[in-house]
Amino acid sequence: CGGTKQSPINVDTAQAIFSPDLRPIQLSGYSLPANELLKLKNNGHTVVLELPDSLALTGGYAQQYRAAQLHLHWGSPSGPGSEHTINGRRFAAEIHVVHYNTKYDSFTEAMVHPDGLAVLGAFLEVGHGENQYYHEILKHLFEIQEVGQETLVPGFNIAGLLPANLKFYFHYNGSLTTPPCYQTVKWTIFNQTMLLSHHQMSMLVSTLRSPDDELLQNNYRPVQNLHGRWVLASFQTTPSVKHTPG
Repeated sequence: CGGTKQSPINVDTAQAIFSPDLRPIQLSGYSLPANELLKLKNNGHTVVLELPDSLALTGGYAQQYRAAQLHLHWGSPSGPGSEHTINGRRFAAEIHVVHYNTKYDSFTEAMVHPDGLAVLGAFLEVGHGENQYYHEILKHLFEIQEVGQETLVPGFNIAGLLPANLKFYFHYNGSLTTPPCYQTVKWTIFNQTMLLSHHQMSMLVSTLRSPDDELLQNNYRPVQNLHGRWVLASFQTTPSVKHTPG
């Protein structure tokens, strides 16, 4: 997993470049009926929810991307576990919704091409009250504690797992954060965090087991060197300096 465009990265907001061309991300088909069953699996390094390709990104990217899966990264009861950091700060957890370019026939074909993948990322933190959308996933974790176990989850509004405001985000070119680490991902990292209850967060970090039958924790990759890459922001991250006369 060497290379000069690896992920995750630390987003230094003072260095991010405001780009007015970055349009709000638009989601299509994200609200699924309960009779559409989705596969939820413990693959040994995270929990994966497989998504039907009726879910798509229809705005914010120059090309069309359709969804493949979403998964989470987390820490432990003693520390945070997001993959990306903002100004050196690590958040409790992070969700990644993985999409592939519709000009390719499948995720597997797309992931080797430079324009193949688009991943939406959002940070999770502890707040007050249960998050009803995350509950739809978290309540099933005990069914897939062991590696390789899977269960079926009724469809719900997947958009609820992401911030309500899809206008404010950081954007950069990077990679998958697990082997084979292909450098084919156009990353979108939302500025607004999602809130889970304390109980929900502890379910996330203390339920699944790893291949060596220990608790699956701290499943995040350390931040990687930028190697001169630009990080764009869809909003002004630093107040513009006003020069006053005199």
